[in-house]
Amino acid sequence: MAHQQLSSQPAIVGTNEHDQEAIDELIASLPITKGLVRPAHRLYQNFWCPITMLPNVIAFRRHFKAKDKDTVLVSQPKSGTTWLKALAFSVINRSRFNISNTPLLTSNPHEVVPFIEHKLWPDLDGLADPRVFATHIPYPSLPESIKQSDCRIIYICRNPLDTVVSSWHFLVETARSEDQLDWSLEEHFETFCQGQLFFGPFWDHITRYWKESLERPRKVLFLKYEDLKEDIGGQLKKVAEFVGLPFTEEEEEGGVIEEIANLCSLKTLKDLEVNKSGKLLGRIVEKRSFFRKGEVGDWVNHLTPSMVDRLNSIIQEKMRPFGLEFRMC
Repeated sequence: MAHQQLSSQPAIVGTNEHDQEAIDELIASLPITKGLVRPAHRLYQNFWCPITMLPNVIAFRRHFKAKDKDTVLVSQPKSGTTWLKALAFSVINRSRFNISNTPLLTSNPHEVVPFIEHKLWPDLDGLADPRVFATHIPYPSLPESIKQSDCRIIYICRNPLDTVVSSWHFLVETARSEDQLDWSLEEHFETFCQGQLFFGPFWDHITRYWKESLERPRKVLFLKYEDLKEDIGGQLKKVAEFVGLPFTEEEEEGGVIEEIANLCSLKTLKDLEVNKSGKLLGRIVEKRSFFRKGEVGDWVNHLTPSMVDRLNSIIQEKMRPFGLEFRMC
């Protein structure tokens, strides 16, 4: 029987047939989620990864070579990823593009800053330096070249109460676009709390990057979605300084920070024609799905008191011992 490739994508560039076969065999041997989790996830290196993304994740980890000037944007899904991509790209590339000619006017942030999980990793070699790319991969599973080089990691997290609501809306939207059955918020919440969704457990994902940011502050910058909402200017300065491109006095006086903040705002990005139609990520996700409310505290409109208590107890047990707290509303 001919070998069947698990990935829905073409053969992974940079891997030979034997290597690819070994990857497929490894994936088939991993524990798999049961029940209603869609897409199915497998447990790889202690995190739950969607099966469709695993071949690229494994190949990336084994073969990718980071450059010292690379910037890697990391998050859990629905934690401010789209916003961070637009902001970081604009800060890092402001000497090449301004608000009148930026690629963000004609391309979605996820097209401008590629995801490792959804794009064959050697394609990154074609990105102009300094390269900016993104991933949801937990810190322990990043390629060693990223950890050991001088490249920088910018991590963004969001309070878990808003994250679980936002990710549920996103999955429902995706299911509808594929004519699949919706799943309830209760079902989604349960899976989220069990840590079996989207590169989870979420508490391990967040706390590991948090600890790295404390131990290696020049390597990992840890941002919170709520801080960006409260003080976008201050957070943009922090990003610029972290990547070695601080805003000049002339730029600050000229309103460059405000221009970037306005360009990358949810309202501006949502209203761009390029983000109103079309699909991304293998043509399964509507571009407009990435721009919903972007509010802090929207969870109060969706979660029951018992749900809030349960998630708060997980945060208290798994995250606060590391000194990590969130603004919930």
